[in-house]
Amino acid sequence: MTRVDDLPVRAELRGQSPYGAPQLDVPVRLNTNENPYPLPEPLVARIAERVAEAARGLNRYPDRDAVELRAGLARYLTRTAGHPVGVEQVWAANGSNEVIQQLLQTFGGPGRTAIGFEPSYSMHALISRGTGTGWISGPRGDDFTIDVAAATREIAERAPDVVFVCSPNNPTGTAVAAETVLALHEAAMAAGPSMVVVDEAYGEFSHRPSLLPLIDGRPNLVLTRTMSKAFGAAGLRLGYLAADPAVVDAVQLVRLPYHLSSITQATALAALEHTDTLLGYVEQLKAERDRLVAELTAIGYEVTASDANFVQFGRFADSHAAWQALLDRGVLVRDNGVPGRLRVTAGTPAENDAFLDAARTVFKEQQSRPPRTEHRTEESV
Repeated sequence: MTRVDDLPVRAELRGQSPYGAPQLDVPVRLNTNENPYPLPEPLVARIAERVAEAARGLNRYPDRDAVELRAGLARYLTRTAGHPVGVEQVWAANGSNEVIQQLLQTFGGPGRTAIGFEPSYSMHALISRGTGTGWISGPRGDDFTIDVAAATREIAERAPDVVFVCSPNNPTGTAVAAETVLALHEAAMAAGPSMVVVDEAYGEFSHRPSLLPLIDGRPNLVLTRTMSKAFGAAGLRLGYLAADPAVVDAVQLVRLPYHLSSITQATALAALEHTDTLLGYVEQLKAERDRLVAELTAIGYEVTASDANFVQFGRFADSHAAWQALLDRGVLVRDNGVPGRLRVTAGTPAENDAFLDAARTVFKEQQSRPPRTEHRTEESV
């Protein structure tokens, strides 16, 4: 059989694995940071209405610039982040991953580099490779926070063209202080100037305020968001950015024509009409996340403080063995390859109860077993 590496693929893609997360048929799936609550019926009905309306015009191309949707997203950001944003400052695409891809196509590419501080969202590195952008793995501290001195030194020495900051960070859940972002931005401007991309995919779950106000007066600073998490619309695939209007103009140089379908735009607009209900689910998930942190700590696990809808916990002598032990009890969590740690998504109260029961049993079993060597690595989502 012909293999991928038998084809004339680009050198930097040889030997690489595609992004993926195991989806197994188990009672409790808490491995992909999805919102566990289905969309409320009034929203489902409104989506049906808007999609039916859009369907009548499917013989025509969609609004190429998605102006109505971008205006709705600007209003949402203005309201929830407490900082005014105009439609000219917002751009939307098929998931925040496409937004990131467009940013790298615009500001990265062959002969250019991007840096992220790992462990962090693995798609930053993967999309960098896919766009021909060199990837630099920057340092984090032992507590999984960004070591500002080490990070700024790395930026000064390597002069990357794009700097990624994930807040809250995936897979650790740690948020980034505004002062840290400003220090990285200052270093990037001195070394480059470079673009600084703050990935706030889990921003609505954070105890900290959004970093959105930082984009004012900083045309090289970009904030990215998604409707997959807080809006419970992972199947929609809608991401967006907020930045200086010049950045919005720049990414349109690489976007595909009519990249956002009429159906996608209609569905997203319907979801924005139900913001209050959806953010109510966010508050429930924040409470459940805090409960997971407290109960995992009480069990005896080492837990990383979380500002997201997931929790990193350990330490395990063999994290994959612990992952399998939880799976054997009907609970699927994520092995991200962070030594000694696993990540669990905050689910419904019943799902979290099932996970905690399994976690208690596994903790007792792990305590009585001799240590084993870590051997498995997975991507993070």
